[in-house]
Amino acid sequence: MQHTHPPTGSETSASLGHPNWLGLKTLYLREVRRFSKVYIQTILAPVITTLVFLAIFTLAIGKLRGDVDGIPFIDFLAPGLIMMAVIQNSFANASSSIMAAKMQGNIIDTLMPPLTPNELVIAYSSGGATRGVLVGIAVGATMSLFADLQPQSLLYIVFYVISSAYMLAMLGIIGGIWADRQDHMTVVNGFIITPLSFLSGTFYSIDRLPETFQAIALFNPFFYAIDGLRAGFTGQADGPLLAGALVLTGMNICLWVICQHLFATGYKLKA
Repeated sequence: MQHTHPPTGSETSASLGHPNWLGLKTLYLREVRRFSKVYIQTILAPVITTLVFLAIFTLAIGKLRGDVDGIPFIDFLAPGLIMMAVIQNSFANASSSIMAAKMQGNIIDTLMPPLTPNELVIAYSSGGATRGVLVGIAVGATMSLFADLQPQSLLYIVFYVISSAYMLAMLGIIGGIWADRQDHMTVVNGFIITPLSFLSGTFYSIDRLPETFQAIALFNPFFYAIDGLRAGFTGQADGPLLAGALVLTGMNICLWVICQHLFATGYKLKA
């Protein structure tokens, strides 16, 4: 007698021939509620941390630095700190969600419902991006009390914030799936996310760097994220904005394909 296995969630959804909007909405809202219930830790804490950075750099060395390309140092610094908060929190939300589900053994509850791999990517990345964007808005609103944040291009601001948030959320998905233990995720944060965010022009203009280091910075996608947002607020950029938009778009496409493949194959997700 031939035995058949029950269809998985992805197979069931695919057989329906249309997107599972209800399932997608449910998983997305679960991800949003996951961080909104502990908003003091997930929203307010990053605001305080970013304000500490602002205070240290403006009070301690702000007067020594002077203007940066004619822009007051605090106004130059603020967009970089906003983007850094977006980046770190988008990554943290997606990676911690996947890691927690794996460690608690309930990741199968997410994989079994009729959701395709693409729908899983949309839900998880949108949840992480939502947290990143909300933190960015909270940080920006708070920093506007101290810095002159007058938008010069809403298009740049919206594009670079959203594309960067999704990029880091999908990196978080990949990191959460790859990591087997919490210390693995600490390695990813300590050796990849934090160095790339700090060495991306957050606190300085790359025009002040030697030519070799300027060239190296152009290979850092985080640089384009920060530079694009800074251009949205100040009207000035260190790098080519079109190239930055293409880099972030290309990165998001590549990361989407990787995330979709990981969910489709069940890599480190299925026993």
